[in-house]
Amino acid sequence: MVRMTAAQTNNRRWQFWIDRGGTFTDIVARRPDGGLVTHKLLSEDPDRYRDAALAGIRDLLGITRDAVIPAECIETVRMGTTVATNALLERRGERTALFITRGFGDALRIAWQNRPRIFDRRIVLPDLLYDAVVEVDERIGAQGDIIRAPDVAALRRDFTAIRAQGYDAVAIVFMHGYRYPAHEQQAAAVARDCGFSQISVSHEVSPLMKLVSRGDTTVVDAYLTPVLRHYVEQVKSELPGVRLLFMQSSGGLTDAVRFRGKDSILSGPAGGIVGAVRTAMHAGCARIIGFDMGGTSTDVAHFAGDDMAALERTFDAQVAGVRVRAPMLAIHTVAAGGGSILHFDGARMRVGPDSAGADPGPACYGKGGPPTITDCNVVLGKIQPEYFPRVFGNDGRQALNIAAAEQRLTALQNEIINKNNNLNSIAAVAEGYVQIAVENMANAIKKISVQRGHDVTGYTLACFGGAAGQHACRVADALGMPRIFIHPLAGVLSAYGMGLANITAMRECAIEAALDAALEKKLAVQFAMLGEAAHDEVAAQGVAADRITLHPRAHIKYAGTDSTLMVASGSATAMQPAFEQLYLQRYSFLMPDRALIVEAISVEAVGHSAATEHADAATPTSDAPYAANRVRMYSNGEWHLAPLYIRDTLAPGHTITGPGIIAESNATTVIEPGWQAEITPHNDLMLTRCSTRPAIRADSRADPVMLEVFNNLYMSIAEQMGATLANTAYSVNIKERLDFSCALFDAAGNLIANAPHMPVHLGSMGESVKAVINANRGNMKPGDAWMLNDPYAGGTHLPDITVITPVFDAGGREVLFYTGSRGHHADVGGITPGSMPPDSRHIDDEGVLISDFLL
Repeated sequence: MVRMTAAQTNNRRWQFWIDRGGTFTDIVARRPDGGLVTHKLLSEDPDRYRDAALAGIRDLLGITRDAVIPAECIETVRMGTTVATNALLERRGERTALFITRGFGDALRIAWQNRPRIFDRRIVLPDLLYDAVVEVDERIGAQGDIIRAPDVAALRRDFTAIRAQGYDAVAIVFMHGYRYPAHEQQAAAVARDCGFSQISVSHEVSPLMKLVSRGDTTVVDAYLTPVLRHYVEQVKSELPGVRLLFMQSSGGLTDAVRFRGKDSILSGPAGGIVGAVRTAMHAGCARIIGFDMGGTSTDVAHFAGDDMAALERTFDAQVAGVRVRAPMLAIHTVAAGGGSILHFDGARMRVGPDSAGADPGPACYGKGGPPTITDCNVVLGKIQPEYFPRVFGNDGRQALNIAAAEQRLTALQNEIINKNNNLNSIAAVAEGYVQIAVENMANAIKKISVQRGHDVTGYTLACFGGAAGQHACRVADALGMPRIFIHPLAGVLSAYGMGLANITAMRECAIEAALDAALEKKLAVQFAMLGEAAHDEVAAQGVAADRITLHPRAHIKYAGTDSTLMVASGSATAMQPAFEQLYLQRYSFLMPDRALIVEAISVEAVGHSAATEHADAATPTSDAPYAANRVRMYSNGEWHLAPLYIRDTLAPGHTITGPGIIAESNATTVIEPGWQAEITPHNDLMLTRCSTRPAIRADSRADPVMLEVFNNLYMSIAEQMGATLANTAYSVNIKERLDFSCALFDAAGNLIANAPHMPVHLGSMGESVKAVINANRGNMKPGDAWMLNDPYAGGTHLPDITVITPVFDAGGREVLFYTGSRGHHADVGGITPGSMPPDSRHIDDEGVLISDFLL
């Protein structure tokens, strides 16, 4: 599978690449002879081991779980871990105190006032990560002028008092500290003198403007870094002298001593994306959707480029209710994994978002767990216990328990059949739940592709994770994607990605200046400084200078907007068209009358890894593949007798037409009817659609499966309408305040589905649709759209302008449904700006009244 260089084979020591996930810990190890071995075990099994990663290393070395690890036999350990993420989810970080400029003690609690769950009648704010706030009487102006210098004696008293209360971690966040750090540096020096072991300072953690984002990230770093440090020390204590590297959220490795809390949140998923991109590029797939389905959740990501520098990153994210601004791969996560729990509420069948986790796990794990998607696949015959690892039951040595899965699903079926008469077998119930989960995952992929202007029908679905292969064909069908790529190590690709990853370091700097020729010289100086610092950090980790490359980038936006896009650095005349091309793809319009602003710049230093090389191509065989067994598999409403193949017995050139199952030690791939699988010369698995996709079945009886499927589809359409509206809007109210709503209505103007937007908009929008229908009945044509804001016809206040669009059948004769979009505009006239005068006596005082205006 892997070709070794002479230098590698002479090394003669083990390498371990580990992904410590939420449910399973996956390990790929390179033996001294150059071969690869894999291992998978539960991440949490306190009765059998303290740490899954160390237990897995012992297993592969062939020693007992309590034996001392012979560290001299190990060259390096590369690891991605969910330790910090779990600490964030469970709020088990270090007790932290926040030191912030006087007058801003509540700034991080107030934050942005956005409304992520606007339909909740009782808003429960997330817990703050800091327990104490100290306001420091200091201030530096926006231009660097010292308004008030800090009183060092008062600072020392405050730090001493906080230390006496048991705090050992502090976050220091001062106004304008990202550009003028002198006061933060003074405070940090005093904190060190007072004995704090964790001091996170905003100009070091996140040297970019915006107090809230910078403050949040600094607090996260102070809160999580001690937890990481404790875990790192635990691992290092059992691996003395072994080089220990950790995966950062940005997709690059760093030495354990440099691993910080702010860079650890997507540590595990990042390894999977790196592995997917590297292996897919080697297979000739330049545009991919990464699809990583594990036991707890599904991670999806978009990639379209020529090299690893094209990995998409975001600098602002929200994880577990906490805002973080740090470079991390653009990964979208949805709570749909193999362990997602099945529900029935009396009308709808739902999947997740809660998960059975690793303990007790799904019902088929034999520990009394709830029914899950994994149980569905066991009942459907898509997972065959005989060909699945025996790591279950109370002793961790049992096969999957089919009877337990059937018992849980039978109980669910009995609930469902009392309300509906069409799901008359547990197989039909199981397939229904799988279909719902598939739609949830397909909608997640739309968020990182369709909503950003990418046509996924020209992409390859790159699948990895233990459960992805079981659902790959169905997810591809839901998205119209014709091709699926699965690497031989797809079941442990997040771990394999650790071996393929590079050592990286990133430096950032705020600029906030107009992009013109005068700025070019200043940027060149800043890029050089950042590049030198990033280069030195990578070089200090043992990477030769000739293997380090720098990737400088500028973060650009239009003046007066808040949406930045990242382009490669260059001259002003080169960066402007690059920015405009990206902006046009994302937002569908340009603003040529506005200046371009460079908000920030960043430089990434990449130390290219030589750890692993890909296999040479093999000559395809002409032999037919040998089926190890024939098993019953339920698909598309009927049972099939499907051949089951062992992955290790398949060779390049083998072709399998669905239905069929390919079993391996770390994953199962289901080839649905209408799909064909081929083993490529590089031993990859490439699946392609070989017949027309089946139509969605229709049933006049009550169907809780299709009710949930269409509910999710309609909701997804309304959400995509909202994303497009926000992307293409000029109005700050719509683009940044998100003061808009989108919904779908039937041919009579009744609400079908709406996105979670503004309730006041959505409650009356149906009356606006009916007003347009009544005024234009019989006169509507394809392409028509009407605008109104009339409060006597379903409008709210006059600035809320609604656009109603009929959608016709293919012949353009019958209206099938209507779409409605309502957005708050800054001004529609009236006797005061903003169109809401307090002393108005007639609606004309408030602005222009629009009724039934044909756009």
